[in-house]
Amino acid sequence: MSDTILLVGATGLIGGLLTRKLLEQGRDSQLHLLVRRPYREDVGKAKIHVQLQENWPVTIAGIRPDIVISCLGSTMKKAGSKEEFAAVDRDLVGAVATAARAAGTRHCIAISSTMADSSASSFYLKTKGEAEDLLRAQKFERLDIIRPGLLRGERTNDNRLGESLAIAASPLLDLLLHGKLRRYRSILASDVAAAITVLMAQSAPGTFVHENDAIWAMV
Repeated sequence: MSDTILLVGATGLIGGLLTRKLLEQGRDSQLHLLVRRPYREDVGKAKIHVQLQENWPVTIAGIRPDIVISCLGSTMKKAGSKEEFAAVDRDLVGAVATAARAAGTRHCIAISSTMADSSASSFYLKTKGEAEDLLRAQKFERLDIIRPGLLRGERTNDNRLGESLAIAASPLLDLLLHGKLRRYRSILASDVAAAITVLMAQSAPGTFVHENDAIWAMV
């Protein structure tokens, strides 16, 4: 029997690319997209659930996904405050994981960040690390945490000036990053999405962290 797939964060860069890849693979009839605002892209036979985030746990309980994929992520500018940023990048990620595990989900795949660490002094990295801790606490049969470097790809309706400047400089900066520093190189969002489709087929139990080199090895 085919796995039921739940994707949260489909309106973001990686989530949008992943949705298209799953459609290309003919997995739309198995796919559920849970979003906070209307999703206007063609998703074939996939089911779109537009819900306020406080209603997400009930919706997830009804879907009963086998695999949950979290591509949730914001920026401090877009969120407007540290509290609102943490509400999405930590609290909502944790709420999805908790609801999914309660609904019987066995496999969770989540996008995090390079250097995510709940003990970090950086608020961003600390928040991402706390989200990872919440994911681990659910004890999924398999948990894949993806920690890509700077994402390259075309965003829509999401102006990130600082990130755009870093991306423009990345071809030169990447040449300086060798060995363990390769984890900080820029990476195509499409490569991350492709790696997720590979990970979806993996069944070995445990918790796995994938940085740039591991992602590139899968695509």
